[in-house]
Amino acid sequence: MRAAAVQSFGGQLELIDVPKPQAGKDQLLVKISAAAINPFDWKVADGILKGKAPHVFPLILGNDAAGTVEFCGEDVTGFAVGDVIFGQFLHMPLGEGPYAEYARVPASNLLMKLPDGLDIFQAAALPTAGMTALQMVENLDLPEGATILIVGATGGVGSFAVQLAVARGLKVIATARPAKATGMIKLGAIATIDHTSSPVSDQLRQLYPGGIDGLIDLMSNAAEFSALSAQVKQGGTAFTTAFVANDSELQKLSLKGGNFELAADQTLLERLVDHAVTGRVIVPVDQIISLDDVPDNIRQSRAGRSAGKTIISFD
Repeated sequence: MRAAAVQSFGGQLELIDVPKPQAGKDQLLVKISAAAINPFDWKVADGILKGKAPHVFPLILGNDAAGTVEFCGEDVTGFAVGDVIFGQFLHMPLGEGPYAEYARVPASNLLMKLPDGLDIFQAAALPTAGMTALQMVENLDLPEGATILIVGATGGVGSFAVQLAVARGLKVIATARPAKATGMIKLGAIATIDHTSSPVSDQLRQLYPGGIDGLIDLMSNAAEFSALSAQVKQGGTAFTTAFVANDSELQKLSLKGGNFELAADQTLLERLVDHAVTGRVIVPVDQIISLDDVPDNIRQSRAGRSAGKTIISFD
């Protein structure tokens, strides 16, 4: 089968032929229909978890995917051959991901059967980015009517976060370059800030001199996150997914939050799916590509030029 993989940490992503995997007694073998591209995928290939988790090479990338169950191990319950499922495929050892025509996955992974109202590409786009956004928005713990800033709002997690925050009655300021600003307003943002024109912290201070109630920052460096956090009112919350928060600094500002890491579970995924199938959230599928396009798309992701969600189609 064809797959997108690296031969060593930091190696060049290649399209290669590898044997079709065989599922163990507690695993599913899934014919992949769609797989989402997340920055974490290439970070794993670069060795972000080197020394912390076992890896196999060639290391096939990927986590979020959707497809059809082709084989169930003898100990598997809850799934059957022919089920169309989606969810998180990442498991140990790392390197058996779904950037491939087939993938095996433990049945205990965070997986669901595809519900009515969700297509295969939306399902692949949903899990990690959507759950990250939902958990951050919920953990802001802010009342209806509170004002928040989302930095990196046009990306996959950001696009989910804007909608989920609006659904909770929050007022959202979104960073977006001019070409993307209208899209953010359509998703419910009350205002946008062009992060390409001048520092977001400077613009925010001018537009909202009284400060804001919460911050979700998906891209700022340490200095800019610090400058933005200083504009969050006491008792508010500031999250960063870039792991640049200074906890002691946030404590001095009387702020909650800090470096955010997803703690996913089945109920979180189910709440997210409910938002999607009821139409409260539009799944931001930006483009659908073929496996042949993956190396170039990963280069774009590394350069920070991706927007929304990119999905690999295998059908």
